[in-house]
Amino acid sequence: MQLNLNTNIKQWYKENYQDDNLAYQLRDITFLELFKNIDRGICVYETINVADSIIRERLFMALSTLFNTDYNYIYNKWLYNNNN
Repeated sequence: MQLNLNTNIKQWYKENYQDDNLAYQLRDITFLELFKNIDRGICVYETINVADSIIRERLFMALSTLFNTDYNYIYNKWLYNNNN
């Protein structure tokens, strides 16, 4: 599956991490929707429907690839925009 902003995170995650049973709990949203929610300060764990930091980190790594930026950019955007 090609990774782009319109890629469904649930499908992408299931394909790339087949042994992770939490993949089936992920919401059917795109990476763009995830990024927009991070930017708005909406809880990532509610957005993806899984409260697992490893999954969050993997999704953040994918976002950093998509935006051709450092992982810390995505992480800090989440950390400092977080409304939890």
